[in-house]
Amino acid sequence: MKAKLILENGVIFEGKAFGYLKECVGEVVFNTGMTGYQEVLTDPSYYGQIVTMTYPLIGNYGVNLEDLESSTPKVRGFIVREKCEYPNNFRCELELETYFKQNKILGLDGIDTRALIKILRNSGTMRGIITLDNISQEDIKKKIEAFSNRKAVEIVSTKECYTIDGTGKHVAVIDFGTKQNIIRNFVKRGCKVTVFPYDVKAEEVLKVNPDLVFLSNGPGDPEDMGNAIKEINKIIGQKPIVGICLGHQLLGLALGGATKKLKFGHRGCNHPVKDLVNNKVHITSQNHGYYVATVPEDVEVTHVSVNDGTVEGMKHKNLPIFSVQFHPEACPGPKDSEYIFDEFMKFAL
Repeated sequence: MKAKLILENGVIFEGKAFGYLKECVGEVVFNTGMTGYQEVLTDPSYYGQIVTMTYPLIGNYGVNLEDLESSTPKVRGFIVREKCEYPNNFRCELELETYFKQNKILGLDGIDTRALIKILRNSGTMRGIITLDNISQEDIKKKIEAFSNRKAVEIVSTKECYTIDGTGKHVAVIDFGTKQNIIRNFVKRGCKVTVFPYDVKAEEVLKVNPDLVFLSNGPGDPEDMGNAIKEINKIIGQKPIVGICLGHQLLGLALGGATKKLKFGHRGCNHPVKDLVNNKVHITSQNHGYYVATVPEDVEVTHVSVNDGTVEGMKHKNLPIFSVQFHPEACPGPKDSEYIFDEFMKFAL
């Protein structure tokens, strides 16, 4: 079935719809990874976004239920140059179209993704709509302007607190949209992990007396998380705190820094980051549209992006606080930076 992507600047791309055939609206972004589409689809940080894959053939190894980063896909829509009709892999359990139909995700196939990505790179990330119908300019404008992602964290966060037993350090995870491989990395290190919803009060976290508080990744604008920032401030100085991605940005704000939106974001599993402490460059997995633009007082930068020089890691000079912007848990992506979890554990009481 024919379908169109219409960007808020009026540019239209025509292709073929697949999956769940219902119109979707979201923020149109692009991912530069050559593989890992299944982890991208299920990463909660992509909630509210229409993701475009730069690699031209997607779906060639199908979908399996072991590589999910959350229970269901979190993207609003998915755009590819070519969808593989006949996946071939010994781990394949179902093909992409079936998975999309089951989870009510609309896909768009057959457009010039290079042209789309050049527009997003030059003009910046923008909202868009994938539609199967001929709709008026007035309706397009209304639907795009009505799109909001302000409640994204509330939607993707766990609804109830839960604990995974372990014999090692006790890590309290505040879930703003955490990926499962983050939890797996703490469990692999023997940790007992208690996961709290995004709106947990500091008193509830401190009540379980954790050795370490972890602030997870998640979707949306960190400046929309005013209540979470207040609770993080109550924990600062009481317990060691570490964070990834959105958690890193929230720590920056809680400590008095500032965040800004990137022109087109960092999304993919091929982003070089320099570790300033060890003087090494690692290839990292990333997924963020915002960054810490003003580093707080008494905080030193530990990692920077090789591509654009933005802050990718920071450590407090006096308090046990450390965070990174990139995703050391990978999935997808190389595991060059998994050592960050060992660094996190050094902060545990």
